[in-house]
Amino acid sequence: MASRDDPSDDEQVRDAIDRSRSGVPAAGAVVRDRFSADEVFQRIIAAADEEVTSGRRELFFSGLAAGFAITITFLLYSSMTATTDHDPILSALLYPLGFIYIIIGGYQLYTENTLPPVALTLERLVSLPRLLRHWTIVLAGNLTGGGLGAVALTWGGVFSPEATQAALEHAQHGIDTPAPALFSKAVFAGLIVAGVVWVVYASRDTISRLVVVYLAFLAIPLGDLFHVVVSFTEMLYLVLAGNLELGVGLTAFVIPVLLGNTVGGIVLVTVVNYFQTSAERRDAARFEGSQRQLSLREWLLGGLAGRSYVSMVDTSGTVADDGTYRVLVPIGNPRTEAPVVDLACRLASRHDDAVVHAVHIIQTPDTPASYRFADRERIVADSADRMEPLAELIESYEVTAKTSTIVSRRSFEEVFDAAGRLCADLVVMGWGADRPWADARTERPLDELTHQHGTDFLVLNDRGTDASRVLVPVGDGPSPELSAEVARAYRSSKGSSVTLLRVVDTPADREAGEAFLDEWASEHDLADAERVVEAGDVGPVIRRVATDHSLLVLGATEAGVLSRLVTDSLRFDVVEGVSCSVVIAERSTERSLVERLVGRL
Repeated sequence: MASRDDPSDDEQVRDAIDRSRSGVPAAGAVVRDRFSADEVFQRIIAAADEEVTSGRRELFFSGLAAGFAITITFLLYSSMTATTDHDPILSALLYPLGFIYIIIGGYQLYTENTLPPVALTLERLVSLPRLLRHWTIVLAGNLTGGGLGAVALTWGGVFSPEATQAALEHAQHGIDTPAPALFSKAVFAGLIVAGVVWVVYASRDTISRLVVVYLAFLAIPLGDLFHVVVSFTEMLYLVLAGNLELGVGLTAFVIPVLLGNTVGGIVLVTVVNYFQTSAERRDAARFEGSQRQLSLREWLLGGLAGRSYVSMVDTSGTVADDGTYRVLVPIGNPRTEAPVVDLACRLASRHDDAVVHAVHIIQTPDTPASYRFADRERIVADSADRMEPLAELIESYEVTAKTSTIVSRRSFEEVFDAAGRLCADLVVMGWGADRPWADARTERPLDELTHQHGTDFLVLNDRGTDASRVLVPVGDGPSPELSAEVARAYRSSKGSSVTLLRVVDTPADREAGEAFLDEWASEHDLADAERVVEAGDVGPVIRRVATDHSLLVLGATEAGVLSRLVTDSLRFDVVEGVSCSVVIAERSTERSLVERLVGRL
């Protein structure tokens, strides 16, 4: 045992102190109160990783708060201009206050986001479409917040008459500036803002950050420069005052400033700072360095070509579509997922050449730098040990078994990315509190992920029932066909009895419902199934009939299977209102190019 004075103990303590929870440096390696360029880059990568994995809702409302905070800058700049009789220095003294709230408070500002996500994109760890999606959401939030602020200043009675005149003059000054000059001035403003981000991540205390932010943003009014969110707020204030048309304000003022800020932030700061760091920066960002990067096609096209984001650990790889029937089973807790794997195997065993691929998805709040290569090996080995019983279960059905591990900040999106990379024909997943995707309300909107995809989905809510009596409500659309496939699998492998249920609006429709069920049962090889036709509301009827059954197989409606599970909708009510196990089935759908571009980017 090492002594208390063992130098290795001191080194371990110091290392723990000098690294944040995410694993990035909390102190410089050479000089404790100064970070090297590589260390600053590691801190930025950690922040960028958290930003790009944030949900659209969180990004938008953080951006909205930042946009509304810019109103404080516009308010104080105009008020101080009126109070100080247009003194160019005194009037600008409180201009940085809104930006201080934003940066110190951690809100999302478009110009601030020109650095961290771009750094991650330059490493080919995030695709260009994902970067553009991120920017669009943040910018939309900023402009919405700035617009609300302009409305409040216009009709809120906040400005004095003198301040009102000063505010109109500020906005008119931007309109009167030629577009080339606006662009050039905005480039320098973008340089300042993105440079502030780099310096802020190089600072260890709030006071230093406060001073840097204050002095940097004070330079914008003193240098007669333009910031896009401030410019939008000023422009909209002028529009609401009746002195400008919205289209003219956007094209002649806001858009040139937006382009200039973007160029200034990306070209003059991000690229320069990126290339001053060493090649070791990549190993600090992800395991295995360049081997973990996106391919060039993925980097350019994102989800259209495969991945749009590189997970911390992913041993699943990519397979070619060779005609093999592949079933993907996302695993949250290997100890409790046997019923899900069993369902997947029953369906796969009906195909001559089938593979069941169980993927253990480990969701972690930590950022990539917190894992060393040795940690990766330990995590993968531990996951493989825990997945071994599931692999044995798969092999007992005489189908090919594969297992792998994914460690990521995300959960739901990893399911869809893995389904695409592994050419899955079917995804079978469980639903419950011990799955990382059970809190999907807080992630990206599920209708974006689940409404249109190219893979069949089955979601099992297991209540421990024996599936000896299977109930299949039959509606319209393609998903009941997948429900029929599930019913046939249980009938052939367990000898389960099957009941088909058709819910009609009125008793007068009962005969038509019976005829529909007769034809449907014959077409789907379920002619020996019991048939029940009931009139009434769909939810109460299904719950009532399900009391005599041990497994309910629901076909998803056009709203999508998983989005139905996590919203207050009919299907969710049905799942919660029955005591038997429930399987929800959704057939794959084709997505148009536009839908793919605005969806899983």
